[in-house]
Amino acid sequence: MKICIYGAGAIGGYLGVQLALAGADVSLVARGAHLAAMKAHGLKLLIGGEERVVHPRCTDNPAELGVQDVVIICLKAHSITGVIEAMQPLLGPETRIVTAVNGIPYWYFYKHGNECEGSALESIDPGGRQWKELGPERAIGCVVYPATEIEAPGVIRHVYGNNFPLGEPSGEKSADVLALAALFEKAGLKAPVLDNIRDEIWLKLWGNVCFNPISALTHATLDVIGGDPGTRAVAKSMMVEAQTIAEKFGIRFRVDVERRIEGARKVGAHKTSMLQDLERSRPMEIDPLVTVVQEMGALSKIPTPSIDIVLALVSQRAKIAELY
Repeated sequence: MKICIYGAGAIGGYLGVQLALAGADVSLVARGAHLAAMKAHGLKLLIGGEERVVHPRCTDNPAELGVQDVVIICLKAHSITGVIEAMQPLLGPETRIVTAVNGIPYWYFYKHGNECEGSALESIDPGGRQWKELGPERAIGCVVYPATEIEAPGVIRHVYGNNFPLGEPSGEKSADVLALAALFEKAGLKAPVLDNIRDEIWLKLWGNVCFNPISALTHATLDVIGGDPGTRAVAKSMMVEAQTIAEKFGIRFRVDVERRIEGARKVGAHKTSMLQDLERSRPMEIDPLVTVVQEMGALSKIPTPSIDIVLALVSQRAKIAELY
């Protein structure tokens, strides 16, 4: 199986090593010092006390790679629109696109089956370009649970987790998604094929919609946000609003709000991705994690007062830091 990982950073690099070792024909799209190091020395993964090194094709020019069976997008969601044209040489009639990104993906209302069927969400897909130029029919949903980090250019450290739930937008267990899941399993990854991947997307987003912006505003870690009565109450209010919206679109949550917050608190002194981006002066994932929930609230005519306030504050924080 020919697989291009578009955005071979921490998660993409982890996937790249594991899939290459499992026998996939892997190529990586990256840039800068990380790309230079991979070209010179290969891609190294530090995991479970051992080093694993692979030497896949690496480039910043996707046109060199040709048509792929699968393209796994591991970029930050707000970066995807900017690479649509560059991605085109990778896409053939049968190519599948795996959206291994945080938040709501561009294909969300493809084969959804309600009054929003076929709609693009402006906050995560401006002008509907991803929908029109990548195509929702190519998409396979993916939720990313592992934590990894780039220790040095060309070196990925695995922190915890190996779960990548997969699912077709339609919920069917197609030959494509089953073959991909089998490859992930061969690579030592958990890849359950779900009949409603949107439930899993929302379960992760449910925490991200509140903990990420609150942490960026306060610089608090998950244990502090979940343990302090004030910030915990703000998080809960945002999550209740998000749950009301999600359930309007047919989502079922398998845990309640308090259990979800408590689960995040027990993770400990962990900095959210949005706080890490702020500290490292990288663009913050505000739209795919927060603005999109506000947009879906407007679509469903459900008010979002807590989300509105926190979104306004974190957007201003990001603008001041020139990261939005």
